[in-house]
Amino acid sequence: MAVNDSIVFFNGELKPESQVGISIRDRGYLLGDAVFDATRTFNGMPFKLKEHIHRLYDSLRYLRIDPGMDSDEMERWSREVVTQNYPLMPPNQDMWVMQRISRGVPPSQPGDPQKATVLIECHAIPFANRAPLYRDGVKVRTPSVPRTPPRFMSPRAKTHNYLNLVLGDLEAQGVDPGSWAVLLDENGNLTEGQGSNIFLVKDGELLTPQGQFVLEGITRGTVLDLAAGLDIPAMERDLDLYDAYTADEAFLTSTSLCICPVASVNGASIDDGKVPGPITQQLMAAFSDLAGMDYVSQYLSHLRTGG
Repeated sequence: MAVNDSIVFFNGELKPESQVGISIRDRGYLLGDAVFDATRTFNGMPFKLKEHIHRLYDSLRYLRIDPGMDSDEMERWSREVVTQNYPLMPPNQDMWVMQRISRGVPPSQPGDPQKATVLIECHAIPFANRAPLYRDGVKVRTPSVPRTPPRFMSPRAKTHNYLNLVLGDLEAQGVDPGSWAVLLDENGNLTEGQGSNIFLVKDGELLTPQGQFVLEGITRGTVLDLAAGLDIPAMERDLDLYDAYTADEAFLTSTSLCICPVASVNGASIDDGKVPGPITQQLMAAFSDLAGMDYVSQYLSHLRTGG
């Protein structure tokens, strides 16, 4: 999708992306004083959009930002942005749809109201870049950069302040190009990556870090629901590197990845690098059924020749 072709919602109206201008005084740009959320489409249909927008409004409440519209209106405009842009996508392609709300430009006069900047945009999911992950599995690295503790800033709010996770990614990829970072907390427990949650499988039980210490991903919650429906026991608890190195299976979840198997952690193979494991595969199939399409086949169809 060419930049100039993309239609976005910006402060009350639809317009081409090329015509959007955000002030250099905007607090989202200056301070990262903003929140966002993102869902993806399956065959052009937004998946669990209502749940994503509910989380968006929780993030807004946490940062005390008034977007100037209710959640129903945000959902309606989000669907309209998808309707405007999906016909422009090439075949077998889907996209993210994102809501980004900053506190806006500080008032110039005392007593003037603070008006939020509201942007809803969409862009293509990089299927070709990520397709090998479903063939080979994800290489996870745990960098020395620890996850910001909840006592400093809650990870449960999806804010524009991602530098902690970005630094973790930079370190992980500097050591092992193509790897995905999962940060540890100050006690050495697994937390999350930039936009991803981690799950381990041990002796038939599904394990994931506690929700208080991570962004509680919508896909993460969906997996826990699917596990309950499949009679797979699941638990949220502290997990350290011993748990990761001795796991029978592991996978990441995210809005775009859905469920993606992990082949190794810090170079240590999970089940000799065989992916996906049986429980992971069962959950991946159940997720595809819920989404109404085989998302793994969609990814794999974008494998580059010789890639």
